[in-house]
Amino acid sequence: MEKKPTRQIAVEPKSGRYESLERAVVAGGGTLSPIEVAEGLVWSDPSAAHEFPGYRDRAQSLEWVALPFAGIEPFVPYLRNDMRWTCAKGVYATPVAEHVLALGLAGLREVVTYSKQRAWTAPAGLNLVGGTVCIFGGGGITTELIRLLQPFGCSITVVRRSTEQMSGVDRVLSLEQRLVAVEGADLVVLALALTPETRHVADADLFTAMESHAWLVNVARGGHVDHDALLGALQNESIGGAALDVTDPEPLPDGHELWSHPRVVITPHVGNTPEMGVPLLAINIEANVRRFISGEELLGPVDVEAGY
Repeated sequence: MEKKPTRQIAVEPKSGRYESLERAVVAGGGTLSPIEVAEGLVWSDPSAAHEFPGYRDRAQSLEWVALPFAGIEPFVPYLRNDMRWTCAKGVYATPVAEHVLALGLAGLREVVTYSKQRAWTAPAGLNLVGGTVCIFGGGGITTELIRLLQPFGCSITVVRRSTEQMSGVDRVLSLEQRLVAVEGADLVVLALALTPETRHVADADLFTAMESHAWLVNVARGGHVDHDALLGALQNESIGGAALDVTDPEPLPDGHELWSHPRVVITPHVGNTPEMGVPLLAINIEANVRRFISGEELLGPVDVEAGY
C-alpha cells in the first residue's frame, strides 16, 4: 500500500486545549513531532504569546504557524515573511454574531435597564425589526451577523478598509466615512481588527455622530473604544447605551465606573467561550493540516504587513 504524504506538526505549548488540537492534527493527516523538527506549529494557548520566541528559536524547519485566535495583536511583533501564518479569523463567527444580536436586542428593548430595576417602571424600548445597523469590519463575524439580521429587515451599512460591495448590505463605506456611516443607525457594532488606524475608532466624534437612542456593541477589541469618551457620551445621553464583550484594560478593573452605569452591560469576553470555540478551532486546524500537506492555500491567512 502506498504511504500517504504527511508533514511534521508540533502543538505547543502543552496546556489548555492542546490535546484536542493534537487530535485534529492527526485527523488531518499530520505527524505529531517535537518543535525542533516541526514544519508546522499549531499554537495552543492564546494567553502565552510571550513564550512563542522560545519555541521559534528551537525550530529548525518551521514553515507554517497556526494561531488559535482571530485577533492576533500579541503576535504582531513576531510576524515574519519567511513563514506562512494563519489565524482563526471567521472560525468563531457564528457564536460571536449570535452574541452581538443578543446584546443589541437587550439594549434596544431595554432589557439591560429593566434588569437593574427594583420596582415596576414605565414601558420603553425600540424594535430592531425594520431598523438600521452599522457594522465596523468586513470579516466572518460581519458576514454571519448580516445573515442573522435578514429576518429583521434591517438597513445595513458596513464600514471596512475595502469598499467592495457585500451581499445583503445596503452600502459599504470606508473608515474615513465612519461619522456618516453611523448617522441614523439604531445599532453600531464593532467587529473589526485592532490596528493603529482602528484604535479608538469609537471616540468622542463618533459618539457625537451617533443617534441619541443608538447602542454600541463591541465584540472586537477593547482598544477600539475610548472609554473616557464613552463615559462622557453616556453621561451626556448622546447615545443610548453600550454593550461591551471586550474592554481596555481587560479584565476591566473592579469598581470601574462602567460597571455600575445603568445603560451599560459588560460580558467577560464570552462572545465565544472555550466550550463553543475549541471544537470549531479543531475543525479549522484539521482542514489546514490537510491543505498544508497537499500544498493548497491555507484557511485564515495572516497579512504580515497589515498585522491581521
